[in-house]
Amino acid sequence: MIHKMGREDKATWKANYFLRLVQLLEEFPKCFIVGVDNVGSKQMQQIRQSLRQDAQLLMGKNTMIRKAIRGHLESNPALEKILPHIKGNVGFVFTNIDLVDIREKILENKVKAPARAGALAPLDVKIPPQNTGLGPEKTSFFQALSIPTKISKGTIEILNEIHLIKKDDRVGASEATLLNMLNISPFTYGLKIRQVYDSGTVFSPEILDITPEDLRAKFLEGVRNVASVSLAIGYPTIASAPHSIVNGLKNLIAIAVETDINFKAAEKTKEYLKDPSKFASAVAAPAAAAASPKKGDAKKEEKKEESEEEDEDMGFGLFD
Repeated sequence: MIHKMGREDKATWKANYFLRLVQLLEEFPKCFIVGVDNVGSKQMQQIRQSLRQDAQLLMGKNTMIRKAIRGHLESNPALEKILPHIKGNVGFVFTNIDLVDIREKILENKVKAPARAGALAPLDVKIPPQNTGLGPEKTSFFQALSIPTKISKGTIEILNEIHLIKKDDRVGASEATLLNMLNISPFTYGLKIRQVYDSGTVFSPEILDITPEDLRAKFLEGVRNVASVSLAIGYPTIASAPHSIVNGLKNLIAIAVETDINFKAAEKTKEYLKDPSKFASAVAAPAAAAASPKKGDAKKEEKKEESEEEDEDMGFGLFD
């Protein structure tokens, strides 16, 4: 009887979980698919609390998540794009607010962790030159790791910076022991964003770093390329039309200059070619104004000259 009750409870829990997941997928158009490797229950609790005001964190077995999503595909077919990314140790962070803001909150919650033997290193680990505080009896341990040392004041000193572990390498037992002996916790663990879902589209989190200025620059570059190709093959497009019109106007002005034909756009060019001196004087006037000294400066100059003349008229120097 107790066994039967337990099965009913499990079935009820599953039904409630499916309902909860479907409700979140319907309520929130955006979510992060996050990796939770090496994240402990206490840290997960802290992350959940920090996101409580802006997002909902949901964990679960991948088989249950897939089953819940497949059962809801008829209502929301776009969710099928999420299915290939539900692998490994993952969870969901659902939100309605700006994805960039939530990403920062997700990534800022990290905890330091010691290096454990067999773990994959998420980053390079380097040990700076230092006095380890360890006694000479540990010298052989450093020699086994090919770390150059010397004895200084009865303790082992590391002479040079050591690249102990490379990113994505497995941590060896000796490396883990050494880091623990030196009280170095080189790794930090937290939620890792793997994919982003937004209103039916799944994309890499790096896309969030693209700014409106980046998009504008790419768009303009594309427009320029289209205009160049269109002009080269003589096929008019919206991008090339303004350039074609300008080039056509230039050709018309060139014809007008060589003939008696005249029209408004060509008048100024023909006038310039007829008498360039008019335009030269117009350009020279501002330049002359800029070069001429201000009245106040002229008065100061005159005053200075007068004072110098007065000094000369005195007939003696300062030290006479």
